[in-house]
Amino acid sequence: MKITVLGAGAWGTAFGQVLADAGNEVTMWAIEPEIVEGIRDHHCNQVRLPFIEHLPDAMTATGDRAEAVRDARIVVVAIAAQFARVALKEFKGLIGDDAIVVSLMKGIESGTNKRMDEVVRETLELPAERFAAISGPNLSKEIALRQPSATVVGCANLDNAKKVAAACTTDYFKPFVTTDVIGLEMCGSLKNVVALAVGMARGAGYGENTAAMIETRGLAELTALGKAAGADPKTFAGLAGVGDLVATCGSPLSRNYTFGANLGKGLSVEEATRVSNGVAEGVPTTDAVVALGDHLGVPTPLAYAMSRVLREGISCAAMLEQLFSAEITEE
Repeated sequence: MKITVLGAGAWGTAFGQVLADAGNEVTMWAIEPEIVEGIRDHHCNQVRLPFIEHLPDAMTATGDRAEAVRDARIVVVAIAAQFARVALKEFKGLIGDDAIVVSLMKGIESGTNKRMDEVVRETLELPAERFAAISGPNLSKEIALRQPSATVVGCANLDNAKKVAAACTTDYFKPFVTTDVIGLEMCGSLKNVVALAVGMARGAGYGENTAAMIETRGLAELTALGKAAGADPKTFAGLAGVGDLVATCGSPLSRNYTFGANLGKGLSVEEATRVSNGVAEGVPTTDAVVALGDHLGVPTPLAYAMSRVLREGISCAAMLEQLFSAEITEE
């Protein structure tokens, strides 16, 4: 089928390759003329995915919004989460009435504290059955290299989830399906905050015990938030939860981990931002998680501690001390 990917960053381009490998005709949309020309004329994205010498012939690109989404059966959104609403407004009325819109984005919108499913559906006036989210342990470089990976496709309409899953199934990429869109969104967004903290601990020189402590307490925190928001707690124990947490917190390929590691090495937020390769979604998501916890009545000590790191510049040792109260509590 014809599928469009909005956003030709590393993950969007890698996923476009997956879709093409699965037998689809893929159109990438980007605002950067050099990226459009590279994909369309030379089958490469030297700006965002330079190590892939030749993208599939079934991939092309355009900078024209109407042309990009014309006749697309599936429209995939791979735009930085904080710019999604503004970018998608330009596509309202252009996307076909029967198209499924799929989000690859992981984040909570600053200011509104809304999940990406809420942002996309509000902006495009989309019914729940035509929205799907994809989330899992999906580091873009490894998928671009066609290393074995799995993900989860979530949609209120399970048949549409299966349709999207079928469109991205290859011999190296295996999608599973769920109707728990809220859980999928919460997993993908909140684990980035945990990855910042783990990266910071690693950058400061702490070892496996500390990393494991942050990851497991972070998992408990995001599971409690997800449950309060209406998610299925089991989702957090699967690929989208534990799986994504392990990948994101254990690899220098993760932008959030790398950003945190630079903070742990003593860089300021401004310095870490300058040297980071791409957007670390966990940075704007951190305060949104704290606000969400306040709204839902769920304690968020890890997110609060990382918020102090980002806002006040407290040290890694101070951040870790913030995680625990003085009293002894049950796990």
